[in-house]
Amino acid sequence: MDEVTTQSPGGGGVQSLHRALDILEILMAAGGHMAIGEIATTADLPLPTIHRLLKTLVGRGYVRQLPNRQYALGYRLVPLGLMANTLLGAYAGEALSRLVAELGETANLAILSEDHAEYIAQVPSPHAMRMFTEVGRRVELHSTGVGKALLAQLDARDVAGVVRRIGLRPQTAYTISSAEALAEELQNIRTRGYALDEEEQELGVRCVAVVVPGRLLTPMAISVSGPLVRVTDDFVLRAVPLLKEVARDVSDEISKSLSPGH
Repeated sequence: MDEVTTQSPGGGGVQSLHRALDILEILMAAGGHMAIGEIATTADLPLPTIHRLLKTLVGRGYVRQLPNRQYALGYRLVPLGLMANTLLGAYAGEALSRLVAELGETANLAILSEDHAEYIAQVPSPHAMRMFTEVGRRVELHSTGVGKALLAQLDARDVAGVVRRIGLRPQTAYTISSAEALAEELQNIRTRGYALDEEEQELGVRCVAVVVPGRLLTPMAISVSGPLVRVTDDFVLRAVPLLKEVARDVSDEISKSLSPGH
């Protein structure tokens, strides 16, 4: 039977389309580029099949071939990703609004973007004195609440890679500036289930963040931030359960959108 019309083993769609999407996800998981043999091994498919699928993906711009003959994610995916972020940000705005209504401080959603955290949604506090971070801004991981929440999801080797590539540049006198202190802080975050930014990004500002749970294509974190005078220890204790509840709701919405037949 022609591969283009073959159904997937579970009867859930066209097999070749499933395989093409598998290739994109394999490339993404590998950091964006791989040799064709590695793709075939990971996908557990014959080399000729992978070659045919890659040829189609390259022709459409969703994959590109590098000078070293490896295959990489193509630039045609960029506008799709931007639109997906926009739509996610629109949904997240409703979820973040709940946090602002309950806590009165600015709420943010950020994703792991290469070696940085990138804000993709924000709902500002109604207070005149409030935090403001423009959507699209990228910040370093070691000095922010969302960044440390995201780093805590990575293994030690990946964290070391980020530190090696980006460094631990101090933003304030309170910024973590050694790999040992960062490793200890990340373990504390994993143990207690949330991250704190204690004036590490900006003086006078405190932030509490939690990771969005689940098997997401892109790691995400949600935070609330505000001035020290309002973001007290009692505020943090009240905020964490609400943050985790909203994070679960965002995760459920993403999972629903990714489920077959949705």
